[in-house]
Amino acid sequence: MRRLFNNIISVLHSLIRFVILKICNPQGIHFALIERFSPNVVVEVNHGGKLRLGKKVRVHSGCKLKVRNGAVMTIDDDVKVNYNCMFFCRKNIHIGSGTEFGPGVLVYDHDHDYKAGLKERKYKLSDVEIGKSCWIGANTVILRGTVIGDNCVVAAGSVVKGNIESGTVFIQRREQINRSYKEFGL
Repeated sequence: MRRLFNNIISVLHSLIRFVILKICNPQGIHFALIERFSPNVVVEVNHGGKLRLGKKVRVHSGCKLKVRNGAVMTIDDDVKVNYNCMFFCRKNIHIGSGTEFGPGVLVYDHDHDYKAGLKERKYKLSDVEIGKSCWIGANTVILRGTVIGDNCVVAAGSVVKGNIESGTVFIQRREQINRSYKEFGL
């Protein structure tokens, strides 16, 4: 009973929040009537940016969705985002329907352009596309220029950049190195 009550409160809170965002930025946000965003999810849509939400999108506590000027973030129907995820969009991020994210996933469609210097605030931008019915494991980092096909599984702790074909289980293996400080010359 308590869970049902919490879900109803989250849906009502989300509706009120998105109506206010829509009033402040009429062209910047499109949403369905029923969305379930935890009250402590940060949603920022700069003027000129667009956030498009499909039906029944669920986002848990501690998440951040940030859409900057001229950027478009599209999240299709029935997407579930677990605790403490962050999606930061400066160009284009698209998430297909039925995709689920484990806790702590980070998605970026940009990198800092360090050659220009940090004070210049210039970025290298590339689209991020995540297909339908994917599972993205906990603490995964998805970088600019990544395309993940439909029905993929990305193992927890992966760093993903590039293309992953549909139906793939992506496991990033790392070599464990145990050496003393002396062997590293420290």
